[in-house]
Amino acid sequence: MAPSAQKIEASSLRSLLTSPPLVALAIAAFGIGTSEYIIMGLLPDLARDFNVSIPKAGALVTGYALSVTLGSPFLAIATAKLERKRTMLLLIGVFILGNLSCALAPTYNLLFAARVLTALCHGAFFGIGSVVASNIVPRNQRAQAIALMFSGLTLANVLGVPAGTALGQAFGWRASFWAILPIGFIAAGALVLVLPTQAAATGSILHEFSVLRRPQVLLVLGISTLASSSLFCVFTYIAPMLLHVTGVSPHTVTLTLLVFGVGITIGNLAGGALTDWRPGTFLITALSTLIVALIALYFAEPYPIPAISMVLVWGAIHFAAGSPLQSRIVDQASGAPNLASTLNQGAFNLGNAIGATVGGMLLTAGIGYRHLPIAAALIALLALSLALISARLDRKHRDLRIAEEIAIL
Repeated sequence: MAPSAQKIEASSLRSLLTSPPLVALAIAAFGIGTSEYIIMGLLPDLARDFNVSIPKAGALVTGYALSVTLGSPFLAIATAKLERKRTMLLLIGVFILGNLSCALAPTYNLLFAARVLTALCHGAFFGIGSVVASNIVPRNQRAQAIALMFSGLTLANVLGVPAGTALGQAFGWRASFWAILPIGFIAAGALVLVLPTQAAATGSILHEFSVLRRPQVLLVLGISTLASSSLFCVFTYIAPMLLHVTGVSPHTVTLTLLVFGVGITIGNLAGGALTDWRPGTFLITALSTLIVALIALYFAEPYPIPAISMVLVWGAIHFAAGSPLQSRIVDQASGAPNLASTLNQGAFNLGNAIGATVGGMLLTAGIGYRHLPIAAALIALLALSLALISARLDRKHRDLRIAEEIAIL
């Protein structure tokens, strides 16, 4: 590459990292990510406080995920004709109200309902936010721009989740949700100040849904669902797994969550850059490596240092593998980006629900925490199978296009 081209690329990366709209989106993503993932670190405390089993407490993860999956598309449809900045602010308002309800919930059932309310903003925010982020950068930087927005979610696992878990362990789990509220208000203020206005989506709702007839769109949704199922089969139960299998202290669980957050932040940013370079090849490579990492995690579980190291590697590889999927759905769903991008967030969270449920069923059946990574590896193998089918369709379409161009000549 010529030196001038390298300078242009470096300048473009710096401009992305310092872009006020992308920073504002990342702040909001940080709050939403903290609210979503903090439940894992608090799971033993919640189970004890409400006198329920760990698998039943894990249903809070399932309920949140199903709310994203089922509720977010309806929110995307309901707000389709609104200007996108106004939509983002409305969704942050739902986020603030939901976390306030979580902090005040006196019973398990009311906490479950509050988590469902909080989740309604999740898929629509990240779905529409992906479209907003991709629209403010050149096409060849879309994946990096989306990854930078999602870096707020991954940083939530570096800072928000460990800090919130420690706060919850020290002062009770409600303190964690109270601490999330200021993040929501800061995000709302940042979006008001710097997010540019963008026109609402055009076209009819029926036209938007017609995108689901495209095989490549359905394959992306399937891969997203399976990838998240693989993650949450293990991650939902990461705290009790570390406590009972690895034998670490609650304090070390908090530090391990921090390590996981570092891993997924690195993986997310690296995945965004590599996706802009070789999207199809990178997705297949990352999913293949993810399977190997999960098998390695199984063998490392009984030993503290190897287990914590593999949590870092596993998180990095998983989020690197997820980076191509959100940008790919935007590319494949031309003409219906809002709905398709939101549906992909729904697919991720459907996977969260499936993974948490599969893990809970295995635990209820007497299969211990130790074997959850093996189940996750099998699910990741299914995701890899769909990615290979998608790559084959890509090659077929590319060959047809080349043949048509040759015929014209």
